[in-house]
Amino acid sequence: MLTDTALATLFQDARTHNVWLDKPVSDQQLDQIYELMKWGPTSANCSPARIVFAKSDAAREKLAACMSSGNADKTRQAPVTAIIGMDMEFYEKLPQLFPHTDARSWFAGNQKAIEATAFRNSSLQGAYFIIAARAIGLDCGPMSGFNEDKVNAAFFAGTSVKVNFVCSIGYGDRNKLFPRSPRLTFVEACSIL
Repeated sequence: MLTDTALATLFQDARTHNVWLDKPVSDQQLDQIYELMKWGPTSANCSPARIVFAKSDAAREKLAACMSSGNADKTRQAPVTAIIGMDMEFYEKLPQLFPHTDARSWFAGNQKAIEATAFRNSSLQGAYFIIAARAIGLDCGPMSGFNEDKVNAAFFAGTSVKVNFVCSIGYGDRNKLFPRSPRLTFVEACSIL
């Protein structure tokens, strides 16, 4: 069982940040995030997430040009914004990742299954990404306000990867946070049958 402090770091006290302190994020920290998040479960261990870290000024500017007007400045200011992509040919890695059966055959040629599995599981991996970043002391600012076609053309052209969402990471400025938004109660969101 995690301590109350650890749970607060990952969930209760963690916030979505839009303004960032001028403090760098190291390549080692980016590696550490991936090394933690990769262990989160995905169906048939398919692991479709592919991540591009827009860290340099040029990469952040390139990504900002793909973002909605409200998210462009956030992307420019963040020390790093991760583009969480989904490999639409993830099933080609299944002989390596799920070797005890022919899982590749479950997907090859089945576009509906490919799209649903890639989206669902890369979204899961994106959530693991956020938890991993928080676990090593970073703040996150996930965003979905962007032009999907522009991001794909700018960062994934010529590949089988498509963008799912983006997430800025760094050290958030707690003084610039909005008041915390409410959440649904257990009774409003859950049922036990």
